[in-house]
Amino acid sequence: MSRRLAAAALALAALVPCAAWSADWPMFGGDASNRHHADLAQIDRGNVARLRPAWIFQTGITGYFQAEPVIVEGVMYVSATGNHVAALDAKTGRVIWTYTHRVRTEKIFGPPSNRGVAVSDGLVYEATMDGRVIALDAKTGRLVWDREAVRPEEGETETASVLAAQLGDKPVQGSSRLGFKMPPLVAEGLVIVGVTGAGYGLHVEDAGGGLDGGSVVGIEGGYGRRGWLAAYDARTGEERWRWYVTKADGWEGDYRTTTPDGVPLHRDIAAEKAAAPQYAEAWRVGGGSLWMTPAFDPDLGLIYLGTGNPAPQNFGLTRPGDNLYTMSLVALDVRTGALRWHFQQVPHEEWGYDVASPPFLLDHATAEGPVKAVAQASKTGWIYVHDRATGRLLARSEPVIAHKNLYAPPTPEGTVVSPGPLGAISWHPVAYDPVAARAFAQVRHGAATYTVKTVPAASGRPEIRYTETSEARGEPAFSTLTAVDLGAGGRIAWSVKAGSRLSGGTLSTSGGLVFSGEEDGHLDAHDARDGRILWRFQCGAGISGPPVTYTVDGRQYVAVAAGGSSFTKASGFGTGDALVVFALPE
Repeated sequence: MSRRLAAAALALAALVPCAAWSADWPMFGGDASNRHHADLAQIDRGNVARLRPAWIFQTGITGYFQAEPVIVEGVMYVSATGNHVAALDAKTGRVIWTYTHRVRTEKIFGPPSNRGVAVSDGLVYEATMDGRVIALDAKTGRLVWDREAVRPEEGETETASVLAAQLGDKPVQGSSRLGFKMPPLVAEGLVIVGVTGAGYGLHVEDAGGGLDGGSVVGIEGGYGRRGWLAAYDARTGEERWRWYVTKADGWEGDYRTTTPDGVPLHRDIAAEKAAAPQYAEAWRVGGGSLWMTPAFDPDLGLIYLGTGNPAPQNFGLTRPGDNLYTMSLVALDVRTGALRWHFQQVPHEEWGYDVASPPFLLDHATAEGPVKAVAQASKTGWIYVHDRATGRLLARSEPVIAHKNLYAPPTPEGTVVSPGPLGAISWHPVAYDPVAARAFAQVRHGAATYTVKTVPAASGRPEIRYTETSEARGEPAFSTLTAVDLGAGGRIAWSVKAGSRLSGGTLSTSGGLVFSGEEDGHLDAHDARDGRILWRFQCGAGISGPPVTYTVDGRQYVAVAAGGSSFTKASGFGTGDALVVFALPE
């Protein structure tokens, strides 16, 4: 990122003298609870229609701008596409410093996106697409330490290369390369991050649209990496502990016929057990990506995180068993990484239902009184609520989507299943208002077709079987912003259909508002009581990051990244490079 990056101030003036007070957004999610809720009410239902841009920062790098800004003591820290970082005056947008990231390999997982930084004790931490964890001086942007955690290109397979060649001239990316997407969590003097790409198949791009502009391919046998979460010393960068998602001893689990909450899985258990001796080492390449920042309970000393799909993606016979601890909500000891409990939402998963949206903490009302709880909004269409200490399932919300053939396995003829791998609720954060006990989720309604295909044996190479996942044509596809009353049995309070696909996540405030972004470029403010849109603004590019709010000198601001994505390009919406910051007129 060059010094030519500009911050354009759009009509800022001196504040009318008043008591100076500020409220930061000091970490991902606002605080360690991951609630994406702010107890700020200067912008409210009555005046939000007057909201206007206060300033704009342009990164100079178009597309895949998914970062959630962090604001500490009036300074905003934001990471751009390619892991470049800028520190800005949160009141005016003035550039304080920029950091230019120089990658060590072009072989990364997926597009060059990341979802934000962490700030603590004078340092800015970032986990990068090329497998590094770095610390910058918060005042100057100077690199303090740089830890190579993984080389993304390690572990690529010949099978993937052969299959990519069979797919013709379509652009292919993936190859189970490990890297980082999540904003780090800083807790107990540790910087905690997890890798993505571990269980990912090939992503085949297609200008015609579909699943983020193409299809996903999962390859039979020996394809994938072992996912992990690690903690690094915040001062030195030395690794302190590492937890692997795939269980080395007993990853087959119990061969469950239903999910833990009782939904049938339609598994061929006999076939899996017959294949088990042949695939006893499947855990070594068993997948389990980690997509988003854990929540943290300092009293219990536990972090809560979701794990991704097993590998090979969408192809279960070569990984018999439940594939522990993929597809799980997991509690780990923050100081040691030791597993305390897990809840596997989908044993032996074959549909891409990663536990991706960040968990959030709440006090959950029960007949016996309030319980310290952790909730997770799933791709399968339910919000699960668990006892924070034990993992016991306390509640499951009403479904936020209509299911179709849920957990039906892929077939050569093609199986249509709803939801598809994009959700119900994907990686996007869910806002939770603790006073109303209400969660606000961006929900994607749609189906996918899962088809088992074969590449014939040739030139001494064995036959290759794979599963291709593509958008199900003719099935309804739309987004809703949906409010779920977790204090009232998990019932749906309201659900409003969006004009385009929703993305980036939600933000709720004590002003009775819910902010939500659309991939056509609109940032919308909804009434938290009934979902009515009270204000919207066209940001010029698809909203792809979570909105945040903060105050400086008594004035409340709302900030959001507008960078678009591969989907916005495929469907005709623009990409961009802008961080847009709003406030009420002075």
